[in-house]
Amino acid sequence: MQRTQTDKCDFLHFNDLACETVGGRVVFATDEWFAPARNLLKSEPPQFLPSVFTEFGKWMDGWETRRKRVPGHDWCLVQLGVPGRVHGIDVDTSFFTGNHCPHVSIQGGCLEDTPTFTLDGDRTGMAASDSQMAAVATLGSGAWPQLVGVAPLQPGSHHFFKVEFSSRVTHLRVNMFPDGGIARLRVYGVGQRDWSSVSSNQLLDLLALTNGGVCLGFSDAHFGHPRNMIGWNDLVVLVRVLQVDRSGILQVPGSEWAVFRLGHRGRVSRVEVDTTHFRGNSPDSCRVEACSLDVGDESWSSAEWDVLLPPQKLRPHHRHHYGEAELRLNRPISHVRVVMAPDGGISRLRLWGRIAAAPANQERPASKL
Repeated sequence: MQRTQTDKCDFLHFNDLACETVGGRVVFATDEWFAPARNLLKSEPPQFLPSVFTEFGKWMDGWETRRKRVPGHDWCLVQLGVPGRVHGIDVDTSFFTGNHCPHVSIQGGCLEDTPTFTLDGDRTGMAASDSQMAAVATLGSGAWPQLVGVAPLQPGSHHFFKVEFSSRVTHLRVNMFPDGGIARLRVYGVGQRDWSSVSSNQLLDLLALTNGGVCLGFSDAHFGHPRNMIGWNDLVVLVRVLQVDRSGILQVPGSEWAVFRLGHRGRVSRVEVDTTHFRGNSPDSCRVEACSLDVGDESWSSAEWDVLLPPQKLRPHHRHHYGEAELRLNRPISHVRVVMAPDGGISRLRLWGRIAAAPANQERPASKL
């Protein structure tokens, strides 16, 4: 583990496995006096409202505990929305300037069964009961491996930690020493599932976050990151020559692209390009290219790309479906590159297909989900 600077955070293009929008939730917290721990996983950035107070003190958009007057420290358990391998963590203390947590550490565990206890409702002003403490003690979370060793935190700052831990993680234990506040927790990684339980005849989205799909590179992400094709919207291409070909596709210089690794090598039989909510800023057209690389080989920048889906005219705010009649490849692929012209936004890309075996000794080890 090491603390790192933003420009060295090569893990930031991965998905946030803990965000509430993918099912992440806080299942336990020792204390939530000023602000509940569930705020850590909000998808939106933290905010500060100077004039807002609760009966317990200043309202804060994050997790903040009361000042300890007994030995020990505060901690919480986070259940990842998508279990997987964690590559990096952002501990954000935005707006916690004199009340931030002085030091933090983070541990990771892989639980076979989901804990039966949970924290419901507004927990502001509350602390864990003796029975809740006894129930969570059965997990032995204090002995879980460390993903982030004890590290100092600064007020009102992002703290990026690169994680060197290769095992699958389902839950995190976030330790605050001894108390204080944290605004947000972002857990960047790649989802993992047990492919041994998936039939080769089962049709599924090979690019889905829960199946291990991940964005590896892109040309532009000014208005939104293309990871998992959630709200990809790039800068406007300013040079436009409005000519069309026989298919009505604009012939303009320039395009934008993003590269994705499938969660499992497979044969794609259906492609969905969804421009929902992009009404005046959808692309004019797009195409999808594909290649097949060995497991662990990420040399996509020098790979030979073949056309999976030839250029297609797109409509705004519409789900476009393409079947085998439009697709050009019928062999297993591992990576895709979606190219949109000349600019605009795509909300989702779904690649429906069936898993295929990798070359001998090249398959990723199965991980239970």
